[in-house]
Amino acid sequence: MDSPLPPPASAGDAPSPTGPRPRHRDRHGRGMRGPVAPPQVPLSVSRAEAFVDLVQDSAERLERRWPQLQAVEFLVREVPFGDDGDLPEPLPGFLDGDSVPLGRYIEAHGDEPDRIVVYRRPVEIRTKTRDERALLVHEVVVEQVAELLGLAPESVDPRYGQD
Repeated sequence: MDSPLPPPASAGDAPSPTGPRPRHRDRHGRGMRGPVAPPQVPLSVSRAEAFVDLVQDSAERLERRWPQLQAVEFLVREVPFGDDGDLPEPLPGFLDGDSVPLGRYIEAHGDEPDRIVVYRRPVEIRTKTRDERALLVHEVVVEQVAELLGLAPESVDPRYGQD
């Protein structure tokens, strides 16, 4: 049965009397939307990637003062349990009520270099802002480098403990 009314413009391929309407997001005359962020800024950096960047920045800062640290491998692990290379079991003292370590120095053996491990989750739990996190990461790295070099942390970085 034929209807006396013409079908709506959206139904089928029937063109509207005024022609096709352009589709765009300029609803209120404000123009087209621009990019969310400048091209040089990454749009999404995970917390883990940002943490690795903090550790690398701290290590590079210390390497300028102590060139022998270029042979040291700086690592980030989630928690101080299991996957620290040659540690098949938890850290000694970890399960007997002591505080959770924030970092660890692993001495070189064989053809593996000295390693400094910073534990991401314990550090993140103890800090609220990115600036606090950066300060704590640097303190942990300085403490572990001091243990590696057999020096006091204040000797490794004169600004240690300040702020």
